[in-house]
Amino acid sequence: MSSDPWGRVDETGTVYVRTADGEQIVGSWQAGSPEEALAYFTRKYEGLVVEIGLLERRVKSTDLSAKDATTAIVHLREQVDAHHAVGDLDALRKRLDALTVTVEQRREERKAEKAQQNVQARQSKEALVTEAEELAQSEQWRAAGERLRALVDAWKGLPRLDRKTDDELWHRFSHARSAFSKRRKAHFAQLDSQREEARQRKEKLVAEAESLSGSREWGPTAAKYRDLMQEWKAAGRAQREHEDDLWHRFRGAQDVFFQARSEVFAERDTEQRENLTRKEELAVEAEKLLPVTDLKAARAAFRALNERWDAIGHVPRDARPKIEGRMHTVERAIQEVEEAEWRRSNPEARARAAGLTGQLQDAVDKLRGQAEKARAAGNTAKAEKLEKELAGRQELLDQALKGLHEFGG
Repeated sequence: MSSDPWGRVDETGTVYVRTADGEQIVGSWQAGSPEEALAYFTRKYEGLVVEIGLLERRVKSTDLSAKDATTAIVHLREQVDAHHAVGDLDALRKRLDALTVTVEQRREERKAEKAQQNVQARQSKEALVTEAEELAQSEQWRAAGERLRALVDAWKGLPRLDRKTDDELWHRFSHARSAFSKRRKAHFAQLDSQREEARQRKEKLVAEAESLSGSREWGPTAAKYRDLMQEWKAAGRAQREHEDDLWHRFRGAQDVFFQARSEVFAERDTEQRENLTRKEELAVEAEKLLPVTDLKAARAAFRALNERWDAIGHVPRDARPKIEGRMHTVERAIQEVEEAEWRRSNPEARARAAGLTGQLQDAVDKLRGQAEKARAAGNTAKAEKLEKELAGRQELLDQALKGLHEFGG
């Protein structure tokens, strides 16, 4: 019989292991010596020690799941409880018990972590849903659309919740995206409709602008082009592929008209500057008629100059008042001489002037006599009043005498 601290082999070849519950049969050994039997079953024990050690390290240092760890523990415990090894099996059971406690702690920790993750995941998904529902009302179509796509990616990166909660949140999230897509589609459909209306309106404006490009009614047509431009701005933008082409045609038609007008105006401006030079020469000739010494000759000369003036045509607008003012000055001077001559040669006017002069002379003589009489009588106040009235009548008499002198009287 052979033995060691943890087992023995009896005379029949039966191998025993010592445990806290007493000896347990390990097996039967008939192929060799008792020492070889103990050595064999000791190696099996050492194998169990190695496996348990590996499992302990995996539980401690890897992300081995609690389920897989428990399965491995059960498997090793079955081997230990089978008593097919010689060694301190009770110590192995204690290590497995301790490992079971560790795995259960890990299970609870992971359960708590998962619960916390679920809370965070729910909060994150609720935040995504809230933001999606806000974006569903946005009219920032591009930015909101890009943000909603980013929210979908963020959703996919979050863990699933319980089915009911996850489905409810996803329904809200999906509904918000659908609502936004529906609004955006309606918006762009309306925009397409508006742009099509704008294209049709601008086609008509282009046609009208092109029909006016050959007009030579410069003022009315330029005003019409201004009206067309206001209508163009009010029409809104057409589709991108049409807008630029329509604008080039519209602008091109205007350019044709305004280029032609510019050429005509440039030619007209040159002609009017030449007219101004010629009229300035006539104004110099007219001014040489002053002062008028021979009314008949001056009048005939001015009439001839005026005929030449009218035949010349228009001058630049800004120069017109000054040049016409010079001719009017000469014309007015001749007219004044004519009026004076007429007054001198008008018998009725001279008679009226003579009569007025006589009346004023009588009034002056009468007032002078009354004033002298009042002063002689010592009535100074009355004398001064009469003398003041006398001075006014004398002034009127002097003017009348001057007028009468112009008549040659």
